[in-house]
Formats: sequence, structure tokens, C-alpha cells
Amino acid sequence: MTLPDRAKSSVVELAGGRLGGGERLFIIAGPCVVERLDVMRRAAEALSALAQKLGIFCVYKSSYRKANRSSVRSPEGPGLNEGLEILSRIKEEFGLPISTDIHQSAEAAPAAKVADMIQIPAFLSRQTDLLQAAAATGRAVNIKKGQFMSPELAVLAAEKVRHFGGGRVLLTERGSFFGYSDLVVDFRSIQVMAASGCPLV
Repeated sequence: MTLPDRAKSSVVELAGGRLGGGERLFIIAGPCVVERLDVMRRAAEALSALAQKLGIFCVYKSSYRKANRSSVRSPEGPGLNEGLEILSRIKEEFGLPISTDIHQSAEAAPAAKVADMIQIPAFLSRQTDLLQAAAATGRAVNIKKGQFMSPELAVLAAEKVRHFGGGRVLLTERGSFFGYSDLVVDFRSIQVMAASGCPLV
């Protein structure tokens, strides 16, 4: 598949690194939800070493809270204040740029004090107020395409962020529902979203 020239040249500057443009591989990785500080440190240490060894740019992603767990028994994380404090320590100790989810508009500003990139969860990827709040932080915004959305609608979500002044937007392909719970990736979606000029994750 040949990607459009616009997609090849699209780049998001982040904490001294460049995401997209086909220049250098990057990864967004880390514990799904913020865990104990020692666990977070071990993950950061391993990711830092791997990124250095492979010559890739690494963004450390972990959510201070996961508000969309399927079961009440699933771990949700420590919450906004404690979670951001732990992420701040990881950022300071390892020098990794930080990404974290927000679930409510009011969380955007405090999250942006620590996070270099705000992530919009897939199930909330069309929420205009949330996208507007993320854009207002001035941070990079990574939108995870909702499994219920076409790639064209994901592009419209990115355009919302740009409309509200967010100049750095990434799109993450999350697949599409194939019946209940089963996800499939339609690789045609990647080309549609790449034409938006957003780096793809």
C-alpha cells in the first residue's frame, strides 16, 4: 500500500522527538494503567534501554485511571492526583515523554501539567467537549479511533482538535467490531486516516 505524500511528510514534534513522517520508528508503550512506583520504574527502565538499543523514540504511556473497564473487579488505577504524581516521577527520573488518557474535560488541564501527549480513549473519540479540552492544553493529542467509527469519522475527530487550536494530532487504529467483542483491522482504514496528515499509531 502506498501512502499519500502528505501522510509521509506529516510530523508531530514531541519533547525533542519527531513522530511520523517515516523518518524514525517510534513506540508508545507502558503499563496500561498506573501501578506501584517500583513497577512503573522497571517498565520505564526496560523501555528506555530498548529504545536506546534500537534507536527509536519512546513515549511512556500509562493511564492514571481507566474509566471504561468492563468489570468492576478490573483495576482502574490510582486516580488523577496520585497517578499524575507517579507519572511525574517517571518523567523526571527517566526523561521519557509521557502520555495518558483523559476521560472528562476537567482532567485535561491537570493532566497536561505532566503529560506531553493527551490520549483520547476509543470509546470517547467523538466527544467534542473532550477533544476541545485536549486541544486547549496545547499538548499533542492522540485520538484512538473508536471501534464503532469509520476511518472517515476518525479524520473528522482530528479535524475537531485542529478546529479548536490543537496543531499536533495523531490517530491510532483500533480496529472495528466484527460482531460482539471481536475486533478486526481493515487496512484500508490506515490509508484513509493517513490522508488526514496525522501520524498514525
